[in-house]
Amino acid sequence: MPAGEYPIEFEPSSRTGGREMTHSVLERAAFGDTPGALDLPAATDARGHWLRAVALGGQGRYAAARADLAQMQRCGPGPVLASLAASTEASLLRQLGWHALAVGHDGRALALIGGSDADADAASVAARCDALTGLAADALGCGRFPLGFRLLERCGAVADSPDPALWRQRIRWHWVNAEMSLATGDAESGRRHAAAALELAGGGESVRHQVKSALLLAAARSAGPDPAAAAGPARRVLDSCEEHGLVPLQWAASMLLGGVQPSDEASAVRERCERRIAAWGGRFREL
Repeated sequence: MPAGEYPIEFEPSSRTGGREMTHSVLERAAFGDTPGALDLPAATDARGHWLRAVALGGQGRYAAARADLAQMQRCGPGPVLASLAASTEASLLRQLGWHALAVGHDGRALALIGGSDADADAASVAARCDALTGLAADALGCGRFPLGFRLLERCGAVADSPDPALWRQRIRWHWVNAEMSLATGDAESGRRHAAAALELAGGGESVRHQVKSALLLAAARSAGPDPAAAAGPARRVLDSCEEHGLVPLQWAASMLLGGVQPSDEASAVRERCERRIAAWGGRFREL
């Protein structure tokens, strides 16, 4: 069995209580404590397909994630789920460096949900924030920093919202703020946002959000006066990724480690991740 793949198996939904049980299992894989789970139950509705796509994307199984998103469209999702699906398509592209292509999907996500939070329910607010944060991340990848900061301002109120349903949006908002700050040379702000994301993630159940937040904080440390100080945190992130089967984050952590402390080990992990991702339908954009 390849490292990082653990046979966490679940009974088919027909034997475990139907759709509700399926959603519960997929929620744990997408946003909980079993992000590396294999043999996920088959989805039977739009939400199930979206959750499967999120979980599979976190593992680096891009072709399978895109297949679930395609199946989701055949279920006739409402505006909120359709918007979330478009945001997820964009996220899969960004993970591989295709920020310019992701813009179209994030723009569609925003158009599907509308541009204002006035009289919107929590689910619509969350989907709109996902779209705006995604567009900001796209702008970052395209070097359009002022636009990225303006987009983040449009959903900035979410960062202070007490609504527990918006936990993921608050963390993602801090992620992109951290990345924008680091890209524009503001290491202090980058560390502050990364630390805030890690604190928020630490209070929840999503292992994937905890690991990515730790990775961002390590990256922020590498922007300080002693870049090598990021090596220890980067190695811990690598170990967590290996434990939980988070191959895209493992690849990113290996890139960070190789940048601050070059080694054959970091190169070997990066190459192994790239081979897996390619085998699973992912294609990195060449820089």
